[in-house]
Amino acid sequence: MAILVLGGAGYIGSHTVYELIDAGRDVVVADNLLTGFRAAVHPKARFYRLDIRDRAAVDALLEREEIGGVIHFAASSQVGESMSDPLKYYDNNLGGTTVLLQSMVAHGIDKIVFSSTAAAYGEPERVPITEDDKTAPTNCYGETKLAMEKMMGWTERAHGLRYVALRYFNACGAHPSATIGEAHDPETHLIPLILQVPNGQRDRLSVFGDDYPTRDGTCVRDYIHVCDLAQAHILALDHLSRGGQSDVFNLGNGVGYTVMEVIDTARRVTGHAIPTQMCPPRAGDPAQLVASSAKAKRILGWTPRYDSLEDIVGTAWSWHKSHPHGFEEK
Repeated sequence: MAILVLGGAGYIGSHTVYELIDAGRDVVVADNLLTGFRAAVHPKARFYRLDIRDRAAVDALLEREEIGGVIHFAASSQVGESMSDPLKYYDNNLGGTTVLLQSMVAHGIDKIVFSSTAAAYGEPERVPITEDDKTAPTNCYGETKLAMEKMMGWTERAHGLRYVALRYFNACGAHPSATIGEAHDPETHLIPLILQVPNGQRDRLSVFGDDYPTRDGTCVRDYIHVCDLAQAHILALDHLSRGGQSDVFNLGNGVGYTVMEVIDTARRVTGHAIPTQMCPPRAGDPAQLVASSAKAKRILGWTPRYDSLEDIVGTAWSWHKSHPHGFEEK
């Protein structure tokens, strides 16, 4: 039976498809290509261009393909946009997931791994964050992802669907082959923004805030390589396939790096000075976000392979240097 990867033309989804294919799995990808790229889809995966809010299209796919489990990445994910256009996020994230779960129940597909987010926690009460910490999102994106988790919980109670929600922290890096990598428009993630400087696409990097209560005054974040995230999704689906119960897991390296530490690492990796400009802090940016992934390691057997920031930035640099404009077309 095949694995259906929704949003499999996006950043984390495409890397998960590559890892699945490398593991010998049969993979079907569905994506509307609004933010994903057809060129990012592994050539051995069967591709359907569809929107998961389209019940007829989802039903047709599930009737044509023999699907044993679903990995769900299909959602809008920009925090700032979620605050200026919250109804878009409720429509796409919650509306799309509603249609998907309805179709899965109708077709007897009972396993789903879901891409959630550390934004479900909001302002952390302690660091590192564990799965039983309070969930109080401070933005609409995190609110919709948490609501999607709860929707799956209620669907399990009513219909027996089992799920794993993976709350991950700062996804980064690229496939070691540099075949695929991170490409967003607009780009908002720190490492790709840093690498635009040595790539000649910006003169300097803006650093937002230098008076946080951290080692050097800049924000601390937990950076996790995209291929390690991909492996966790596969392990989570295998967990469900073995009869494992529904659960929620954090995914991170458990190590926090400041913005300036990431910049210094990029300077070493690229050999470029990477000038910076200090700017006022952005509203709502927590000083520290670091995950405890002990639960995922214990239950799923997950172990990050790229636990060095140099390795993470190095794979990202290989991708951005060879693809300065990302995927040239949809």
